Amino acid sequence: MTQEELTPAPDNVKKLVENLKVEDTEFLETNEEVVDLATQYILEKVVGQTSLPDCLHIALATINRADFLISWNFKHIVNVQRIRGYNAINIKNGYKQLEIRSPRDFMTYGDND
Repeated sequence: MTQEELTPAPDNVKKLVENLKVEDTEFLETNEEVVDLATQYILEKVVGQTSLPDCLHIALATINRADFLISWNFKHIVNVQRIRGYNAINIKNGYKQLEIRSPRDFMTYGDND
């Protein structure tokens, strides 16, 4: 899924992903549970049907208990209203809330005095 989403990305973003260390990377498979949760996000109108790939990402992170989902997608993912919607559905289905953040939240700026 990530590879598909990276196709239209700028070269500098693709290069960042290519430089990730294998030992720091985990690949997850989409299964029926993931598709069902992603579909619920759409049925509950958190986002529209065209956002299914985004919903699959969120469902994968939720079901696999990721500490954070980090995205530059401010329209469909890193958006307070949508985050509340995703998490309401997660809780309703017995999953924990997912921390969804922008990469900016993880950047450091100079010395941390």
